[in-house]
Amino acid sequence: MKAGVFLGSVIVLTAALTGAASAQAAWPQRPITLIVPFPAGGGTDTYARPLAQQLTMALGQSVVIENKGGAGGTLGAGVAAKAQPDGYTFFMGGAHHAVAPSLYKNLNYDIQKSFVPVALLAQPPQVVVVNPKNLPVKDLKELVEHAKKNPGKLNYGNAGMGSTHHLAGELFAMQSGTELVAVPFQGAGPMLTALIGGQVDLAFDGLGSSAGHIRSGTIKPLAVAAKERSKTLPDVPTAAEAGYPDYVVSTWYAMWAPAGTPDEAVQKMTAAIQQALATPKIKELWQSNGSEIPNLTGAQFGEFVDAEIARWGKVVKDAGVTLN
Repeated sequence: MKAGVFLGSVIVLTAALTGAASAQAAWPQRPITLIVPFPAGGGTDTYARPLAQQLTMALGQSVVIENKGGAGGTLGAGVAAKAQPDGYTFFMGGAHHAVAPSLYKNLNYDIQKSFVPVALLAQPPQVVVVNPKNLPVKDLKELVEHAKKNPGKLNYGNAGMGSTHHLAGELFAMQSGTELVAVPFQGAGPMLTALIGGQVDLAFDGLGSSAGHIRSGTIKPLAVAAKERSKTLPDVPTAAEAGYPDYVVSTWYAMWAPAGTPDEAVQKMTAAIQQALATPKIKELWQSNGSEIPNLTGAQFGEFVDAEIARWGKVVKDAGVTLN
């Protein structure tokens, strides 16, 4: 091969590689949709909206939230699973989606196969909260005593049948030997509205969505479902302190991408998430909501989801929970 021809080939190859690298580095070139499978105002929104603002700054493109509530979060998950895997649609779900495989027989997606695990975003513990006017009890012990004296008369709100709010209530009923009536709502936001308004007596909610209402005094916390007291509400005892050491439940939130999403988009989103979670604004907000900053991404986060699916599957079976 002549030197001139060889040099020309090198130039062409170098240009091609440079162009490919530039194309990869260019993501994102337009706004990104973050599908949230619950109505606005619920626990997922509490984390999604401030996170989206930080991701917008980190990525240089708008991250736009699209609320698609219904069917315990599975409707939005199905929409996200069928989205074009081009790096411009992500999905923010959570613990509810580790419960769904045990409850829904005909899901139009598979959380373990239809998505690429991106990152665990927040892991606030659940808290047992009551409407103090409906249920003037001072602690978890009094709640259990009252429930045992009035079997089937206390109702608890949840974010939809099959949600972690629902199963947390079933788990507590089994462990405490009480009979509680589950009342489903279309998300944590409507559930909390009903609790504050007195339409339901109590709830097993994520601390993230309940914290503000607890501070305002409209609802009263009885116990945190964690191994240690929350830094956010240090005066609220754990369920273990009330005699229920195995009552540990968190309403965690996370991000996935549709299967087939380019690796570079996933990796850059992961980096942007880590950058966002490290900002003082997010740290302060997460702490105020009782959530630690998790550090689980990619395959490790995927393994966490697998373990949660197995755990909640056992609760569903033991409680005999079914959906019509």
